[in-house]
Amino acid sequence: MKATLKSLRDSNANPAVSIFVKTHREHPANEKDSIALKNQLKIVEERLTNEYDKHTATSILDNIYTKTKELNHNHNLDTLAIFASTDDVQVIRMPIDTTERVMISHRFATRDLVRDMASAVHYYVVVLTREGARLIEASNDRVVREFDKEDDAQSNMENIRFPVENNGLYTTGDGGTDRSSNNESSYLKEFFNQVDKSVQELWGEHKMPLVVVGDAKNIGYYKEVCDRPDNIIATVSNATKLEDGSAQHIIDSVQEAVENYRQSLHQAAMGEIDKARGANMLQTDLQEVYRSAFQGVGETLYVRRGYIQSAKIDENAQTLSITDDATAEGITDDAVGEIIEHVIHNGGKAVFLPEAIMGKDQPIALVTRY
Repeated sequence: MKATLKSLRDSNANPAVSIFVKTHREHPANEKDSIALKNQLKIVEERLTNEYDKHTATSILDNIYTKTKELNHNHNLDTLAIFASTDDVQVIRMPIDTTERVMISHRFATRDLVRDMASAVHYYVVVLTREGARLIEASNDRVVREFDKEDDAQSNMENIRFPVENNGLYTTGDGGTDRSSNNESSYLKEFFNQVDKSVQELWGEHKMPLVVVGDAKNIGYYKEVCDRPDNIIATVSNATKLEDGSAQHIIDSVQEAVENYRQSLHQAAMGEIDKARGANMLQTDLQEVYRSAFQGVGETLYVRRGYIQSAKIDENAQTLSITDDATAEGITDDAVGEIIEHVIHNGGKAVFLPEAIMGKDQPIALVTRY
C-alpha cells in the first residue's frame, strides 16, 4: 500500500481522478456497495464530460469501467478508492473510513490516505494451535485480510501457505511418560518452526510487527524457534475460538495488547524527541519543518493527533505561511498533510501522538537526519 501511494503521489496526470466510496465488509450490507459505486461513477462521468474533451473523458471512463465491472463486493473492506488517468486505473480496498467524494485535479488525492495509514498500527497476528496456524493482517482494530491458500500474496511462496495444517508433526502418546512429553514438545517445535518460515517469508515483503496468539505453551514453543523474536510486539494467551473464530473475533481479542504496544511507542517517541533536541536535530517551527520535509532532511515527523493547519505554500520558494482562512484562493487546507506526504515520500516516517503527550504548545516536531 505504501508503495502504491508513493507511486500515485509521484504521478502527474491531467486529469488525475480520485474516487472514494464507502463500502461494507459483510452481507447483506455490501449488497448496496455496487449502487454506491455506480452513483460515484455517474458523478465522474458528468464532470469529465463537462470539463474535458471527449477523447480524454472516454479514455478514462473506459479504463474505470473495465477495471470495476468484475469487482466482487464480497471482498470489500471499509473504503473503495479508485485512482484513474488516461494511462492507468488503481482500485484499492482499504480498512479506513472515508467521506464519499470525487476529486479531479492534476494530482491524485492521497493525502488523507497517507495520514490515516501513518497513524495506524499495522501488524500480523499469528494464531497457533496444535492442529494448525492462521495468519491475519490487521490495521488498528480492523481486519485487512486473513491469508488463504488461494491468495495472490501466497501464490509464489517457497514455504507452506496459510492456513498451515499440522499433518502429524506431533503425537499424544502416553501423557504420563516423560518420553511422550518430550516427543510432543519436539514435534510441536518442529511444526511451529515451519509456521515461522512461512511467516518470515511474508514478513520479508512488509516487515510488520507480529502479535502471537495461542495457549502459553504453544506461544513459548514458537518464541523458541522463530527466526526474529524481536518482531513480536505482544503475545495473547487468553483468546478463544482460535480454530473456528472469525478473523475479527481474533483481532478483537488482541486489542488490549495492541494498545499497550501503542503506548510504548508513545513513550519511546518522547525519548527520541528529547534526544534530538539535545543534539540540535529537532525542529518545531512549522515553516522550518516544511522546508526540511520538502528537502528530504526529515527522519521522523511527530504530529499531535488531529492537528490540521491551513497555510499558503510556495514550493518554488519552499515557504509556508499560516492562515486561518482555509477557503481563500491558493490556500492549502491541510498543510500538515502536505508535510506528512513529503516526509514519507523522502523515506522518513510519521508518528501520531495524543495531545496528552505532545501538548498544546508543540503540535508538530521533526527529527532531522543531520
